[in-house]
Amino acid sequence: MSHPRIIITMGDPGGVGPEVCLQLLSDPSHYAGCVPIVFGDAGILRRVAQQCGYPEPSRVVSFTDTLDLRAIHEATVVDFALIDADPFVPGQVSAAGGEASYQYIMRAIDAALAGKVDGITTGPINKEALHAAKHFYPGHTEIFIERCGGEPGCMMLTSKELTCSFVTTHVGYRDVPQLLTIERIGEVIDLTVDAMRKIRRQEPKLLICGLNPHAGEHGLFGDREEERIIMPAVELARKRGVQIDGPVPPDTAFLAERRPLYDCVVCMYHDQGHIPLKALAFDVAVNTTLGLSIVRTSVDHGTAFDIAWQGKAKVSSLIHAVRLAGDLANKS
Repeated sequence: MSHPRIIITMGDPGGVGPEVCLQLLSDPSHYAGCVPIVFGDAGILRRVAQQCGYPEPSRVVSFTDTLDLRAIHEATVVDFALIDADPFVPGQVSAAGGEASYQYIMRAIDAALAGKVDGITTGPINKEALHAAKHFYPGHTEIFIERCGGEPGCMMLTSKELTCSFVTTHVGYRDVPQLLTIERIGEVIDLTVDAMRKIRRQEPKLLICGLNPHAGEHGLFGDREEERIIMPAVELARKRGVQIDGPVPPDTAFLAERRPLYDCVVCMYHDQGHIPLKALAFDVAVNTTLGLSIVRTSVDHGTAFDIAWQGKAKVSSLIHAVRLAGDLANKS
């Protein structure tokens, strides 16, 4: 059986994406069981390699519309040549960086939808740079869901320590309550169950958070979202055979004695799950988008402009993301 081909998008050229890609490619054990194909700019990668002391990419091919990705069977960089590497300044928001990162993503999705590769792992992008390039998306998740047909999807962050899925993600706090519906929560519960069956290889048990402090304390806080929306969604899921507890107060959902009891915690908004997960597993957690017709995983960190091109970025999250993409591809 051939190893799955996984595209790795380099992310924003001015961030830490190039150096973690170089670190991944430098050691075949990092991507064991996969064929990594980096979509990026070879000039940027060479400059970062020289500056940080990493090996330069050993195999580079130019991107063309006729490039046969199915014929790639070893670690390869596909050079888009979108950035002039010499004058490019790292660590800054730029429309050029945003446009390049967007093009890597879109071409990767095209390739995956066409069946030319088995999955995608995305490097970090900068939302300001993306917007500066006139691509007005909140993040990767929304790009992938739209490009793959707009089917219901959601974000999941997973690690050995903790896994969380999210009913809402990149929206302001004031917008969260009106985005919560019984139907949306039910979608996320079902997507989570399906993902956990693939990842854990067992029938999962879920925990769901309330929206408000103390899970609303029987209507004392909030607008009774727990009673009106979350609990009905949980009851319907139970009727479908899902093992799920809650809604529980968010401040006790992630206690050490509680975490081993559940395969995943369903969270109502971004920071409800991101804060505990990154506190516990920042360097090893993986972001994945559920509900897509293709496999997509990602590092769980941002562009880190403050340390970009300094050789300080850790490759561990990218390693885990590539391995998970390969594992999910084998099960698809």
